[in-house]
Amino acid sequence: MQTREDASSDIGHNLLKVATFNLFNYLEPPNAFYEFERIYTVQQWAKKQRWITDYLKQHQPDVIGFQEVFSIESLKSLLYEAGYAYFATVDEPQVVDDFIYSRPVVAIASFYPITNIKAVQHDRNLALMLGLDANFEYSRKVLRVTVDLPHLDETDCYVVHLKSKRSTIDIAQHNDVTPEKCIIEHLRASIAGSWGATVQRGSEATLLMSEIISRRESSQNPVILMGDFNNNLTDGVLSNLLTNSLRFAPAIDSKAFLAKYCLNDAWDLYVNSLANNALWHESGPRVDKAIPTRTPTHYFGANSSVLDYILLSCEFDASYHDSFYDVVAYNTYDRHLINPDFDIDDQSTDHAVVMVTFALRS
Repeated sequence: MQTREDASSDIGHNLLKVATFNLFNYLEPPNAFYEFERIYTVQQWAKKQRWITDYLKQHQPDVIGFQEVFSIESLKSLLYEAGYAYFATVDEPQVVDDFIYSRPVVAIASFYPITNIKAVQHDRNLALMLGLDANFEYSRKVLRVTVDLPHLDETDCYVVHLKSKRSTIDIAQHNDVTPEKCIIEHLRASIAGSWGATVQRGSEATLLMSEIISRRESSQNPVILMGDFNNNLTDGVLSNLLTNSLRFAPAIDSKAFLAKYCLNDAWDLYVNSLANNALWHESGPRVDKAIPTRTPTHYFGANSSVLDYILLSCEFDASYHDSFYDVVAYNTYDRHLINPDFDIDDQSTDHAVVMVTFALRS
């Protein structure tokens, strides 16, 4: 097993790295994912394992959240060998006919001690107030662990994989209808099913954010929320996750309290850090760095989007007076998506891996 000292040369642990990683059908053979013929060969599985290990060795995140985990024990063993002594999940995938797996789960690994593990439960009364069914559940259980991080101590880390855009309505095949009628049925189902997925995803985000706020109030712990959100944060469906203003709120101290309980996109904090830490010539004038363009984390046909995020509480916001860390690097590892090498990348993942680096503020 690799040790923390072997894996990092960060003197005094003044740097901290957090990543989110969609593993894309992580299932050890001879088990099948979703359909009976979808099974990795021994060679394919070894290549997938090696690809993950190579990423960990190269980038060395201290805490990493995973999505699409089927083989829990296999992943735990791989991570232990890579130096991650702490691992957690709160769910099991669904298994049909003993070897066909569906409904993968999320997990987390850490170099630093995990002191508490919990599946997040939503407020059922709030769900009813939102018009949701009394039996509403997250499409995938949300994992919350408390990690004892350097300088921050107990920090609540959430790992999510929100509902995909896949339709919530399946259409049965009918051989006795006209082609036009068949198209009409599929069109109606597509429209309604797409909206159903959107409602589920948006509801998950809203109920989760409510729980994060409640937990923050009681624990006062810093917060890291990471995962595959299956949606762009800026299109409105998930905008509640980044709420930073209130209508009709008392003006007194509202800004300070909002800063404490709201979350920030790590990308925005990184851009702000670049602006605030612009270079200076010896003669004095400032030379501003160009604002970088955000890299997509997922490609579908000709379209690309950012689906994978890391959101942070104010302890990671350098503009907040009591913050501990500054976001100094934001890495979107996507070589396997934009310039793949088949011999290396053919069993990798269909998402980019997002990693954020924090530096302790002096």
